Amino acid sequence: MRFDERLIELGISLPSPSSPGGSYVPALQVGNLVFLSGQLPQWNGERRFLGRLGEDLDIEAGQQAARLCALNLIAHLRTMLNGSLDRVARCVRLAGYVNSTSSFTQQPQVLNGASDLMYQLFGDAGRHTRVAVGVSSLPSGGAVEIEAIFEVHQ
Repeated sequence: MRFDERLIELGISLPSPSSPGGSYVPALQVGNLVFLSGQLPQWNGERRFLGRLGEDLDIEAGQQAARLCALNLIAHLRTMLNGSLDRVARCVRLAGYVNSTSSFTQQPQVLNGASDLMYQLFGDAGRHTRVAVGVSSLPSGGAVEIEAIFEVHQ
């Protein structure tokens, strides 16, 4: 199945890709790999899921934040691939940063919100390696930030 058709079948809408918040590019292709800069939980520029896990937000809210980060990653990937996800060979890696208290230890469960979306959309090509790290703060007070690497067909 084509991935663009899969988005429609699943009823998934993508946000508009955000502009970089600094001196970097949101996506860069090197050979058959696309590196995507970290994305925060926002929808068309509106920041959502602000705060810290273990203090302001629970795991379910963190998972929703991670899913929203993943939607932003996919939106940037789609733009990088000229409007189509059909060149995606696989999601290689997600790196997630969870704004959390020092006693919060469930960062992997939070990142499942993004990982589950990758599998839901890309099937076996959505299975990836991953790191989930707790941090003391993130830009704009976001709860989660995720970056990704995808392999694409030339």
